[in-house]
Amino acid sequence: MSWESTVPYYRLINQAIRERLGGYHSAKILLDSVDFAEIEAMQAADDWERAGDMLARAGRVLEAGGADLLVLCTNTMHKVAPAIEAATGIPFIHIADPTAAALSAAGVTRAGLLGTRFTMEQSFYRDRLVSRGIDAVIPDPADREIVHRVIYDELVQGVVSPSSREAYRAIIAGLVGAGAQAVILGCTEIGLLVGAEDSPVPLFDTTVLHAQAAAEWALDA
Repeated sequence: MSWESTVPYYRLINQAIRERLGGYHSAKILLDSVDFAEIEAMQAADDWERAGDMLARAGRVLEAGGADLLVLCTNTMHKVAPAIEAATGIPFIHIADPTAAALSAAGVTRAGLLGTRFTMEQSFYRDRLVSRGIDAVIPDPADREIVHRVIYDELVQGVVSPSSREAYRAIIAGLVGAGAQAVILGCTEIGLLVGAEDSPVPLFDTTVLHAQAAAEWALDA
């Protein structure tokens, strides 16, 4: 939910609209940009109920403003997606769904998962993948700590470190060694750090897939 990953969301959605419609067309977007410090504090305190209430209110505000579709531009906070969906009456694209669809289309059934420790370790995200036929493999505890630390201490602050890229490359290689046919970049900031050239298997960037799904839904609607 940092603004660092809001920027690529905004760009990707607008690019998709322009590519399909051409000319001067761009996306009609209502954006509620939260103060990530508040969200991070709730995560650290394990206060998911309050976080869910906050994001549910944001969803209602966007719906009242005329939004036809909701996308929550984060993987971790999909832990509270049920609260948002219950509070609103418009479609909601869960970030794991276009990711699972893309993996399935590529014939992937076992994928490595990188994200915050909440996304990697808790069941809310991995169960969604499993229900769609994707087995999620996560790094060992020490590597999970590295992945999580880099996200919070660097990427959400706009810091892209070559040493962290090398660490992620090694962790990705470890996932491949554990049988991953592909790797999910399951945090919307990870695509700022690593790309296809950093992995021996395909990377599935949830930011890209989620933004594309939102644009396609809007265009088809």
